[in-house]
Amino acid sequence: MEALIPVPVLLPLLAAALKLAIGARLRRLHALISLVTLAAMLVVSVILLVAADSGGPLVACVGGWPAPTGICLVADRLSTLMLVVSSAVTLCVMLYSQANAYADQEHLAPLSIFHPAYLIMVAGVADAFLSGDLFNLFVAFEMLLGGSYVLLTFGGTLPRIRAGATYTVMGLASSMLFLIALAIAYAATGTLSMAQLAERFAGLPEHLKLLVELTLLLVFAIKAAVFPMSAWLPDSYPTAPAPATAVFAGLLTKVGIYAIIRLEALLFPGGPVSTILMWAALATMLVGVAGAVAQTDIKRMLSFTLVSHIGYMVYGVALSSVPGMAGAVMYVVHHITVQTSLFLVTGLIERRTGTTSIDRLGGLMRLAPLIAVLFFIPAMNLSGIPPMSGFLGKLLLIQAGVADGRPLALTLVAGSLVTSLLTLYAVAKTWGKAFWRAPQTAPAEVTVLESEESSEEGAIRTSARLPGPMVGATAALVALALSYTMLAGPLSALAGRAAGELMARRPYLDAVAGSSR
Repeated sequence: MEALIPVPVLLPLLAAALKLAIGARLRRLHALISLVTLAAMLVVSVILLVAADSGGPLVACVGGWPAPTGICLVADRLSTLMLVVSSAVTLCVMLYSQANAYADQEHLAPLSIFHPAYLIMVAGVADAFLSGDLFNLFVAFEMLLGGSYVLLTFGGTLPRIRAGATYTVMGLASSMLFLIALAIAYAATGTLSMAQLAERFAGLPEHLKLLVELTLLLVFAIKAAVFPMSAWLPDSYPTAPAPATAVFAGLLTKVGIYAIIRLEALLFPGGPVSTILMWAALATMLVGVAGAVAQTDIKRMLSFTLVSHIGYMVYGVALSSVPGMAGAVMYVVHHITVQTSLFLVTGLIERRTGTTSIDRLGGLMRLAPLIAVLFFIPAMNLSGIPPMSGFLGKLLLIQAGVADGRPLALTLVAGSLVTSLLTLYAVAKTWGKAFWRAPQTAPAEVTVLESEESSEEGAIRTSARLPGPMVGATAALVALALSYTMLAGPLSALAGRAAGELMARRPYLDAVAGSSR
């Protein structure tokens, strides 16, 4: 079973290399390779999840070199659960992208660029989830960021280049901080293996441990868009093409959250920064949702809700308890799926009408009832309407906060309730204006109509008949999020087991030590 652990990293890298060798020819072969690769990743991820849940963490030493000499990939309950969800999401987004406007923009940027960049990003995400070494985690972040730089600027339009510049600067700044933290940690302990760091940090002076923890926390907070390091996100994500925006919003920020979970649970359990994390979680929730309420564009509204709901996950980590961590894990799984589906629906709206401005939309309930349903379900899920998975994740976090009993934890409970209500208000306002009121602009009347107006991104294409794969992929993600409600018992139990394994630390450390022997 350990031989399967590197497969989710190697498969997309090999597929990307094959696509680069093929070049711009054989577009259908490009699509087939991508879909087969991502489907195989999903199957392998499910197998690894079942094995890790039943038999404990699995460890593969890259190149046969044991830790700490070599780099280990560790598949435990948390990492394999993240792999399963991310594989399902990236597969659906790839299906969506096959029929999206990339075909319309072939003259601007060929699919032979999009597919390799997408697969390299997917490989980086998988590597980040499986990495048992801090330096390999740095490499994983660089892989996924390298692919995301290409996807964010896909098409080469001025708004995307401008947003890409901001995104690149933030990525490079966080990478420099990451290297500094790695240098300090290696100088102090002589290793970058997470398992060995967890044991050696215990013997370091408190001020040195705190320096490493805060530096790493700052790095991951930038990547996860935790307030006040979140200003870059609402200006960067909305400019990207719909599939890229969806996978960025749903998945990339969660890699930062995953790193924070590993940092706080494995390397610095019960550290002194939990209070800082609580305040950061509260500020992220409230500032993000305040920005969402003020927006008049669906993409920007969803970008601010993305920032806001990152606060829920940080809230669970900050409690430093098994119930809090279980709530954080449950909410990460829920949010990856729901946020991705909302951005995909927004892409459908833009393709159908040529805009995502709430002030210009209207009457979509009559014009496109299927889009209306596909938007309404994940929007209510994001708001936490019972009995959906958003409600279940928030309930776990609220129960953990009440059980904690500290005044700041109870303040977080109140802040999470306010954030949930304001999220409901933001999506309800969007729904009322975009779907219920009378149309504000004339809808498309032909199958494919190129608007006479052109923007900085070029002519907008609207379509009265949306491609089936786009709608099907979006519906599949909406259904996946709904299935979390049907499987609430097993999923919450799995999240609890993953949290217990994280907080116990011993299963992880023993598995890596056993592989070294």
